[in-house]
Amino acid sequence: MLSISINQPLPSVPRLVTALPGTRAKAIVERDRAVTSPSYTRDYPLVVARGQGCMVEDVDGNVFLDMTAGIAVTATGHAHPEVVQAIQEQSACLLHMSGTDFYYEPMVELAEKLAFRAPFPEGARIFFTNSGAESNEGAIKLARYYTKRSLIIAFLGAFHGRTYGAMSLTGSKTVQRANFGALVPGVTHIPYGTHASLDYLETQLFNTMLPPQEVAAIFVEPIQGEGGYIVPEDGFLQRIRDICDRYGILMVVDEVQSGMGRTGRLFAIEHWGVMPDIITTAKGLASGLPLGAILARPELMTWPPGSHATTFGGNPVACAAGLATLRLLESGLMTNATQMGELLQAGLTQLHQKFPQISLPRGKGLMVAVDLVDEAGNYDSKLRDRIIQEAFLRGLLLLGCGKAAIRFCPPLIIDSHQIQTALDILSDILQSIEC
Repeated sequence: MLSISINQPLPSVPRLVTALPGTRAKAIVERDRAVTSPSYTRDYPLVVARGQGCMVEDVDGNVFLDMTAGIAVTATGHAHPEVVQAIQEQSACLLHMSGTDFYYEPMVELAEKLAFRAPFPEGARIFFTNSGAESNEGAIKLARYYTKRSLIIAFLGAFHGRTYGAMSLTGSKTVQRANFGALVPGVTHIPYGTHASLDYLETQLFNTMLPPQEVAAIFVEPIQGEGGYIVPEDGFLQRIRDICDRYGILMVVDEVQSGMGRTGRLFAIEHWGVMPDIITTAKGLASGLPLGAILARPELMTWPPGSHATTFGGNPVACAAGLATLRLLESGLMTNATQMGELLQAGLTQLHQKFPQISLPRGKGLMVAVDLVDEAGNYDSKLRDRIIQEAFLRGLLLLGCGKAAIRFCPPLIIDSHQIQTALDILSDILQSIEC
């Protein structure tokens, strides 16, 4: 097992000391291939030893600037001292006691704080989970239980998880559905983000195939995540709220990737001033520990004891990390997300003006993406993938999404120097491709 010094500070910019992947990384990748599921997706052979802030170090001593945050999870940065302290202190007291059968204060306190911050007029009731997929599974059950209806509307391009209920809502990639048999019935998908799609829903589907009085919920991401960091047209989310009100349908907002301060607000839906009925969240909630939540208007969460439960959801250590995360988000990190997001989009706009292969940026806060296109303006996924690989070889960690997009979802503690470093690396890559 690799021995590392956790007290040695990492540099704030990339530092490469070996050819990538290094000797130790190669060996671990080979060991991994022999024993882990081939269903995992690894874009490049990064074998992480430790993380600190926005930087991660691999097992060979190479240091990378992380613009992925573990897929938008480490909101407060890698190993934030206050989060680590909260985890250590709670771990010394109580590791587990199952909050669905017993009580402990960290779970109650985190529920109180989330209920207070939820964009509902009368607070919220909270059900804790382990992940975003589990949050969405529970939201399906809650919506059907409360409304006594069975049908659900979701969107093409959406990603809500890979478990059967969540996968039934997901409309992202065929590989996520192929050869898995029948999914949960009653889900209809329509195009995302446009008024034309909602016109089709109301004037066509509701009149021919989809009785609105039998629809329990509309599941929607305020900004589509895996679908490409797509921001909807103005008024789109408000109109969904109007449709839900008109037909007694619940509006369920998936904030798994867009929530917990990533867009500069605790929940992205707040940018549009729309009140949903249910919010699902996870990822950044506990800065890296597995924790998700369902937030519902109090009058909706009426299911009886035993109708829905979880052994590990709301684990006391994860809740302690969640409490520390919320404190940090509200003490400046959401403001930083707004400011650094504006700086990032300004820099990407300059790259677009210099390199036509890269589109204008889109997003809010530190949930930003650009598309890669060919000379004819068509999506170019091969170019996107090449840039991500080249970035890794230069010490910058990126991820793709959508048809040909690169997403930028760094820890919310990122600073202006690190933003500029990422932009400089991208510029160098695009320049080398042109040459």
